[in-house]
This record gives sequence, structure tokens and C-alpha cells, in this order.
Amino acid sequence: MRFEEHVRRALDELPPELARGLENVAVVVEEEHPDDPDLFGLWESAEYMPDKITIYRRPLAESFSDPEELEEEIRITVLHELAHYFGIDEDRLDDLGYS
Repeated sequence: MRFEEHVRRALDELPPELARGLENVAVVVEEEHPDDPDLFGLWESAEYMPDKITIYRRPLAESFSDPEELEEEIRITVLHELAHYFGIDEDRLDDLGYS
């Protein structure tokens, strides 16, 4: 399965009540973050622009060679960044096991 398909599956498997809460947000896949090449994902919000969640392919693919582990980590990364979109901070994500 291609990397983008794992990201799409993670989004498709969101509970309906959570998916309905997503407004004006784009989820994209990029190779790596230019300033932090080890970053798995990033949520960005700018005034007058759609929110953006970026999932970075290279650091995830290099960190998880087992396909099942990779798929699970992509799912966790997508959920982690969506949590930021919904206002959940890093400390709470740590408590929930999504750090």
C-alpha cells in the first residue's frame, strides 16, 4: 500500500462525529520538513487561510520498516495532528499516549 493510502485510510476511519468537526483543513503528504527532517507531522494555522496538516513521508518510512507498524504510526501521527487542530496540547496528548 502506498504511503498516501495509509494517510487516507487513517482519515476514512475517523469516527463520524470527529470527521464532521473538520472544517477548512487540508491534509497533505510531503517528503520531509525543511527545518526539522525528523518531524513526523505538523499542524499549521494561519489567519484567513485553511488549516494545514502535513504528514512527512521520509522520517516515518525510515523509522518503521514493518508495514503494519508504519501504518499504525501514520494513523497515530494523523490523529496527533488532528488533535492539535481541535485544540488538544502536547501534554494532554502525552497523557493519552499520542505523543
